Amino acid sequence: MKRFHFNLEKVLKLRQYHEQEAKNELGRAISILTTIENNITQNAIIRSQAVQQRFAGINTSGAVSMLSWNSYINRLEQEAERLLEEAARAELVVEEKRNLYMEASRELKIMEKLKEKKEKEYRKEMFAAETRELDDRHKPAL
Repeated sequence: MKRFHFNLEKVLKLRQYHEQEAKNELGRAISILTTIENNITQNAIIRSQAVQQRFAGINTSGAVSMLSWNSYINRLEQEAERLLEEAARAELVVEEKRNLYMEASRELKIMEKLKEKKEKEYRKEMFAAETRELDDRHKPAL
């Protein structure tokens, strides 16, 4: 019995490659978003600590220190706003990469289903041919 050969094997391999690349791109985009989210969290912790220290230092160092703390806190708030905007852009990129991955995955699944169908048809044809051959061998000669 000859071996099954899928005529579109190169297309299948190409779609597997595209799906893997899309998955990698999605992973990179998620990694960038996660880093930004971690920076937002870290910024919030630092800002919270700065607010606490600003009021704790009023009794000891006076108005100049209070102005310094206010400037520092304002800069942290501006950084938080910038990070939030960056996170929003990164979320859009993640969504785009997710859609590309889903599309590549769908295309790959279609090709895999086609290969399975063709292989099933091939096996059915081979079984029928073998059955006919066996029947022909066992027929009594007239």
